[in-house]
Amino acid sequence: MSRLKELFEVKSTRVLNVYCTAGFPELESTIMVMQALEANGANIIELGMPYSDPLADGPVIQASGNIALANGMSITVLFEQLKEMRKTVSVPVVLMGYMNPVLQYGFEKFCAEAAAVGVDGLILPDLPEFEFETTYGAIIKKYGLDFIFLVTPETSEERLRKLDSLSTGFLYAVSSSATTGSDKDFNAVEQYLLRLHEMNLKNPVLVGFGIKDKATFESASKYSNGAIIGTAFIKALENTKDIALSVKQFLSGII
Repeated sequence: MSRLKELFEVKSTRVLNVYCTAGFPELESTIMVMQALEANGANIIELGMPYSDPLADGPVIQASGNIALANGMSITVLFEQLKEMRKTVSVPVVLMGYMNPVLQYGFEKFCAEAAAVGVDGLILPDLPEFEFETTYGAIIKKYGLDFIFLVTPETSEERLRKLDSLSTGFLYAVSSSATTGSDKDFNAVEQYLLRLHEMNLKNPVLVGFGIKDKATFESASKYSNGAIIGTAFIKALENTKDIALSVKQFLSGII
């Protein structure tokens, strides 16, 4: 059984997935941030692989990616950093990134190395459904990785059910069709999540984009299995002198 499946079997509500950028704020920060997240209550770690043209990311996460790239972060460096990850990190870890650098690295090589270091799943927002079904899905499955599709309030019910059927691990419900980090009307978001809830989907649903504090986490979790926090956490790390303390202070305000 995958770590994600195990997690949702024992915890079906208020699951907290925290996004962090690999190689930020310093190149060697990656594992320290991950350890601090687990120690302070994060249930899943979504590890962003920095890319120069991140379509879904707002300015804060884009800036963290640019800093990480300037620090020297790459897929090769990341896998080197993650080699010892499972000695100190036990929660599920999902890599989030974009197809261009993964294809340059070699898609199957990427999946093989991700599985070898203990990564549990992938979020690649620009991998189209058709290419997933015809080419890449089989490779992802071969290496035992979960794959998480994104859905939005504008996704039709037919397509939503299709993406749910293709996803494993969880379904990523984008709270609105915008980039990460922008403010959301959570009354409208709750109506959207209620609609998803009433569809009795195969996968657990986690909500992302605009979750930034206890109130938005609680609201997002009302009709879903939990939420994903990214931009607000990256802001908490921007000028930190003490990663462990900054992570502790941030998460204590959420859960």
